Amino acid sequence: MRRILQERARATRRSLLEAAACLFAQQGYASTSVNDISARSGRTSGSVYFHYASKEGIAQAIVREGFATWPSLVPRYDDPSVPPLERLVALSYDIARALAEDSLTRAGARLWAERHTIKVDLPDPFVLWTTAVTRLLAQARAGGYLAAGVRPAATARTLVRAFYGFCTLTEALEGSHALTGRLADWWQLTLPALQRDPRTGQAPARPAAATPPVDYRTPSPAPAAEDRKLTVRTERETNRLVTGPAGTAGDRGPAGCGRT
Repeated sequence: MRRILQERARATRRSLLEAAACLFAQQGYASTSVNDISARSGRTSGSVYFHYASKEGIAQAIVREGFATWPSLVPRYDDPSVPPLERLVALSYDIARALAEDSLTRAGARLWAERHTIKVDLPDPFVLWTTAVTRLLAQARAGGYLAAGVRPAATARTLVRAFYGFCTLTEALEGSHALTGRLADWWQLTLPALQRDPRTGQAPARPAAATPPVDYRTPSPAPAAEDRKLTVRTERETNRLVTGPAGTAGDRGPAGCGRT
């Protein structure tokens, strides 16, 4: 009986988090009330307060849950037979898709952006992610893939911040469906600065490990030809590594969230 009650409690908390995440992602923290979360989840307000002491507590849980998935992606890219920089690119596609499609990750990102309006400390979502990128860059240096003078820890901090800013601005200007399509443009600019010698043709095709394990929506179109004229060999070879899957995520919002 106790186990059954525990399972029910976990299911209730999960449904509350998912309902709150959809609302926070769509309309922001200030515009979402506990009553809204109650109505969206189909639970009573009393149930909300039973599991979470306040709306701030729900926000904390969402940021923790949403960003906690990012470091867990890394073990999928631990295959030593795949060059570390290729694994780093593949990992970035998974993170971009999560930011575009996963309601908890999207809500966590928006809540982090609105953290100064929330009267509680939110977990820092970037520490573990930066650590993971540092490790991949260190492996690239050990394997002779990294350009001279590139320091893994300092570069990881810069990459994580630049990537997150790129994703945030791309969504603001073009919508979340554009993230994975535009990511190739970002890597075409960034990757040659990391590679030891991008002219040697050592940038391999994306590995099977990069194939996402989730069922994605309609693929996003590749960037227009006029936007990706490659005039030097470096760009051609970089493009082989960074070109993402075709298609767009559509305009339906993150998985599990109907449009309001």
